[in-house]
Amino acid sequence: MIATTPVERRSTPGVEAFLNDYKRAPKPVILDDLSEGWGARERWSVDYFKKVAGDVVVPLYDSQPARGYKGQHAPDRHLPLSEYIDLLAAGENDLRLFFCNLFAKVPELRRDFAFPEIGLKLFKRLPVLFMGGRGARVQMHFDIDRPDILLCHFGGPKRVLLVPPEQTRWMYRVPFSFSSLAAVDFEHPDYVRFPALKQLNGQLAELRHGDVLYIPPGYWHYVLYDDIGFSMALRAFPRDLPNLSQLVNNLLVLRPIETLMRRVVGQPWNDRNERRAVERTHHAL
Repeated sequence: MIATTPVERRSTPGVEAFLNDYKRAPKPVILDDLSEGWGARERWSVDYFKKVAGDVVVPLYDSQPARGYKGQHAPDRHLPLSEYIDLLAAGENDLRLFFCNLFAKVPELRRDFAFPEIGLKLFKRLPVLFMGGRGARVQMHFDIDRPDILLCHFGGPKRVLLVPPEQTRWMYRVPFSFSSLAAVDFEHPDYVRFPALKQLNGQLAELRHGDVLYIPPGYWHYVLYDDIGFSMALRAFPRDLPNLSQLVNNLLVLRPIETLMRRVVGQPWNDRNERRAVERTHHAL
């Protein structure tokens, strides 16, 4: 893996301590007791989700980069949640549940957690769920809306590789995208083909059932599922000018251009941006 240090693990601090030490720093942290007292910590399992939401049809995403005229964020297929969970039990590790607001369709799940008073103005209308099987991987990316994220993890162990935004120039970021080049392997880096990876200093969060990982705005993250697991993301949208201006640029400039060019130009647009990802990074190097 690229060079990393462990993410700090601790009990939940008070509001001012959290804001000073992590939000304003900014610095990731694992809070191992934040979810204590939640029904989710006691009940959430694949069997529980099959029982309360098994009939809900959910969008599923594969790990293949979008090619041709296909949109970047188009799902691969839709299945009832129970069928998807059965696939995971049988060894499926490519299809993932991604950014799914299951709570809108199954409101009783909202009783299983609370929005913590930690100093973040969390957006309460959009808790979202992620799920994957043993061996699943999520491409290195950062979130388009530049939020503060509380990633509340349940089920089997999961690792999250984090890289701060100030190291973006070494990330082989694809233009008009919010991800790195798909050919870059951050677990087994090829320093000959992608020498800029030597410049990176990331952090590795090892999450267990009930852990909550704080991810500051703009942090790159790459997710490794070591077993079947699921995480709920609670988000706070940016209020500071730098992150707010980047959110506006991402949503109103970069993403519309990317969507239009994929529809009109197709694969030559993708090929051009992948070449530019390497050229720009190596020029910076």
